[in-house]
Amino acid sequence: MNVHKYLLRVLIAPLAFALVAFPTKGADENSGAAPQKEASPDTAVHSPVPAYGAITGITRTLAGLPLASATVTAAKLDGTGIRATISGSDGIYSFADLVPGTYSLTMQADGYADRSVASVQVNAGRATRVDIPAGSAAAPPVTISANTPVTGLAVASATVPPPQADSAAKEGASNGIFFNRWLNGIDRAYAAKAAKTAAAATKVPDSAKVASLGVPPVTALDRPTPDKPAPDAPAPQAAPAPATASPAPATPANVLPDALSAPDPPPPGVDNFTPFAFGDFSWMNATTRNNPVLDTKFFTPEIRFDTNFMEDFNQPVDHTIVGATESFRSGEIQLEQISVGGDFHWQNVRGRVLTMDGLFATTTPRNDASSATGSGNGNTGGVGQWDLQSAYKYVSEAWGGYHFNVNHGLNVDAGIFVSYIGLFSYYNFDNWTYQPSYVSSNTPWFFNGVRIQWFPTNKMKFEPWIINGWQSYAKFNGHLGLGGQFLWQPQEWLKIVANQYGYGQDNLGLPKTERIHTDDSIEVRYYNNPNKGKGISKMAFTGTGDLGVQYGGGICGLCGSKEAKDAFLGYMFYDRTWWGHDRYAITIGGGQMSNPGRYLTLLPPIDGAWAASGTPYFTENPGQPAHMYDGTVTFQYMPKPYITWWAETGYRHSDIPYFAGRGGVTPPGGNNGSPQYYTCNTGATAGTNNLAAAEAACGGGASSLWYPDLRHSETKLSVGVMVKF
Repeated sequence: MNVHKYLLRVLIAPLAFALVAFPTKGADENSGAAPQKEASPDTAVHSPVPAYGAITGITRTLAGLPLASATVTAAKLDGTGIRATISGSDGIYSFADLVPGTYSLTMQADGYADRSVASVQVNAGRATRVDIPAGSAAAPPVTISANTPVTGLAVASATVPPPQADSAAKEGASNGIFFNRWLNGIDRAYAAKAAKTAAAATKVPDSAKVASLGVPPVTALDRPTPDKPAPDAPAPQAAPAPATASPAPATPANVLPDALSAPDPPPPGVDNFTPFAFGDFSWMNATTRNNPVLDTKFFTPEIRFDTNFMEDFNQPVDHTIVGATESFRSGEIQLEQISVGGDFHWQNVRGRVLTMDGLFATTTPRNDASSATGSGNGNTGGVGQWDLQSAYKYVSEAWGGYHFNVNHGLNVDAGIFVSYIGLFSYYNFDNWTYQPSYVSSNTPWFFNGVRIQWFPTNKMKFEPWIINGWQSYAKFNGHLGLGGQFLWQPQEWLKIVANQYGYGQDNLGLPKTERIHTDDSIEVRYYNNPNKGKGISKMAFTGTGDLGVQYGGGICGLCGSKEAKDAFLGYMFYDRTWWGHDRYAITIGGGQMSNPGRYLTLLPPIDGAWAASGTPYFTENPGQPAHMYDGTVTFQYMPKPYITWWAETGYRHSDIPYFAGRGGVTPPGGNNGSPQYYTCNTGATAGTNNLAAAEAACGGGASSLWYPDLRHSETKLSVGVMVKF
């Protein structure tokens, strides 16, 4: 396959998903065919397609080779519309969704005389091809004509000068053959869409409208791709007459730069090339269910808001919730996530940035002790200089990379990227529940390093990682961490994922202790009936199991004496049911963890304690037990693809005092700035983490010390709203 053919295939591939991911009749999910959904005014992303036509073709040089960066203008002869575009590097230009009628075409290119096509007939549901050869620079403006498209698969084509018989010309001819096949596919697609339109209502529901410039990019190779072309723009004047030849014609004022235009439309049919584009996987946990609202060839924006209200039945006086990476304040309305950013993609170069503000900007960095130098009260950790936490705290993802056209795709990215360990997404909008079990909540949300995503088939991914450590901005000791993911989705109803981590030395003060961890999950959709109406439409479950140990430096993982054990064993299961055209869903589940050594037990924020400071009130030493379990019931109402209203009740239990009780975890008068030490009952620091010395420093006896109120259990009721564009 030559490069031009392959690039064309990559650029036009996303339409495959758009045409098959949302059909109107059910299919046997065991057949491996594309998902088939019932259209719903509130849940459908794809709207009915009006009876439009299209003009497309190739701009060519005098030698017959593709001519890049030529400006092509299409003007309706009755003066009601005008469109303009710029041909790509392969010479291809296109105007989609044109109102049927007669148009004139004008091509302008540097160093060539203008060329005009006086009359091109556009018919509903058909694509008319017009190839435009460039004129000599010394020649006056040239007018050519285009034939009316033939019924069926035929398309119109203007006469093109024969190409020269050299290798470059042969390459252009090869592109032309491929383009003919692609154009035939578009013609069939327009005919099919026109037939559907004739039987459908002409008014498109507001909920189904998408303010998009076109289909999303395919460089990431794992994103669903809707088809949303831009409408015609009204013209204030009649179609222009053929222009006078000019060596440097000006670009029309209403022409967008190519990078800001809608992505090129892909061909119809099932996309069996782009990884995981052959089916609808939006039902899966940790997977976003909506498509981009706005998209261009260069940038796909993303915006998230997450607001909640939580009521801890322990009623802590300081409103502090302990022991989770999703729940932080009781009895208050709080913004947990405020994120703005998106994906960049241009000529195989790719990047992503997503800011992180709200509670996440404080609560996530506190769990990383590797980079704490100078950035927090009571800091006793950190590696070297520079305040990395302050540098990165407002960024959840920031990476750049390159997409190689190898097999079904090869991506190499470097920066901060999300972790997949624990199945659930870092972003609550994508998840089945708000508060996941410990296996997810206590494992990494991000990595800082390099990842390589290789897709040998469209149903499989291998992703090695070279990272600084276990959710760390810096490297703890002498080793980088190594890991990776294997993902297999052979059918639309099944996902199997295995994440592995090892080699990392992720404990400050224990330079010879290494960590290994395996995290493995399965997701199964065992019932699917999108045509059920108000009844049950889907049912699915997930199961996740984790096992990890630390060893070396006197620590023996699961072996040796009880005092030397340092291990993690956990699991979680969730079952979800959708109904009412997927507008409603309820999820029931929970899990447990056993963590002798407590190295993955989240440190309670006693007196403002965090991973770098530690606290004498809750130590995390080898052999110290920590066994916990939990359960949640979550209801979600999703009236639109971009919003989720939710309510959740949950219970959590620990065999050691761990959750905040009525007295809270904040000393009298507030945090004293020394969480690594005991605190006197006056609120002042004792200046030591030795119990006997602290009692003496505070006036003598246990009564002179302040103690946090820690309980064995917690019951919580939560509600909230999440938005993602």
